[in-house]
Amino acid sequence: MKLSPQLLKEYQDNGFLILPELFSAEEIASIRAAMERVFGEEDEANIREKKSGVVRTAMGLHLRDALFKRLVRHPRLVEPARQIAGDDLYVQQVKINVKAAFEGEQWQWHQDFSTHHNDDGVPEPLALNLHIFLDDVNEFNGPLYFFKGSQKFGSVATLHDTETTSYALWVVEPDKVKEVSESCELVSATGKAGTALIFGDCLIHGSPPNMSPWNRAIFSLILNPVDNAYTSESRKDHHHHRDLTPVQAAVTQDDAKGR
Repeated sequence: MKLSPQLLKEYQDNGFLILPELFSAEEIASIRAAMERVFGEEDEANIREKKSGVVRTAMGLHLRDALFKRLVRHPRLVEPARQIAGDDLYVQQVKINVKAAFEGEQWQWHQDFSTHHNDDGVPEPLALNLHIFLDDVNEFNGPLYFFKGSQKFGSVATLHDTETTSYALWVVEPDKVKEVSESCELVSATGKAGTALIFGDCLIHGSPPNMSPWNRAIFSLILNPVDNAYTSESRKDHHHHRDLTPVQAAVTQDDAKGR
């Protein structure tokens, strides 16, 4: 699968790209079945909410289940990533972020690069986050919020928040968020299950708590250029994987038919 010149320009202008229903209902059902398998494990890579104890993030998925090992090579993820970030990309992180109905907590305003740089020593903001919605994501069940075009501010000053949630995060300070809001439109990323979402390392984003009666689960694959790899191993492997072998797109039956 290749992105059109129009879609590539949209990505460069906005910092993100939404591809509606890129994965079928049958594919999503298979991914969700694998999700339930890994969520049922007692594993330190399953990070739980601070208050409720339900799984917030399950990491290292491609090392834990065969389906995710295949999914990180899916051409509908790998080929667009290579168009944007170059041919030699390694699997930096594989996870599912969940906002459980009534209990899913927020993700503070942040840029992914702050964590990649401060915790893992990644030199430049070149990594890509590739998402698949595993539930319908609406305005009420904790969608991602983006400041459209905020990647043009580059890497901004951040502080390390170790208190707000169970997952320590390098967050953008409120004064900077306010400054960005004066020139960048705030939008939410919504869509049906199977929708794909691509965004870069400097896009400022976050998400609110899920007060709704509907779960919100999103698969996330982060790919990073091999020549931009980590220089620190302070975090465990499920946070940032050490295998720098360039990922190769697998040929699937549907994509061989030109899906």
